[in-house]
Amino acid sequence: MAAKLSILALTVSLLFVGTPVRAHHSFAAEFDANQPITLNGTLSKMEWVNPHGWIYIDVKSTDGKMENWAIEAGAPNALLRRGLRKTDFPIGTKVVVKGFRAKNGSPTANGQSVTFEDGRNFFLGASDTGTPEAR
Repeated sequence: MAAKLSILALTVSLLFVGTPVRAHHSFAAEFDANQPITLNGTLSKMEWVNPHGWIYIDVKSTDGKMENWAIEAGAPNALLRRGLRKTDFPIGTKVVVKGFRAKNGSPTANGQSVTFEDGRNFFLGASDTGTPEAR
């Protein structure tokens, strides 16, 4: 009986250990490394959440309309280690974001760097994107 309980406990433990790994997506699943993009815009929102932070910027499209872009960033802990704080992203700040477009064509990108008006430039992306810049 003890052996069966031990096996059951081990099986359940392994299921829980594997859950976070399955939940995380790869860069290639959502973003296209062959579609780099540079976005000039104004910060409209910042989400400091796991597993990835998100910044949202308003960008004027070629037809003159404002389009809100969602930019995936690294995890908040990784951003902190790079010297970024949530307070570095006040609404209305002008930024330039370089990254890669989403495969589905939506105004979504995986951000690689963000440059502020004062010249500060930070690596924004997750360290495991698989793009040449992240290696």
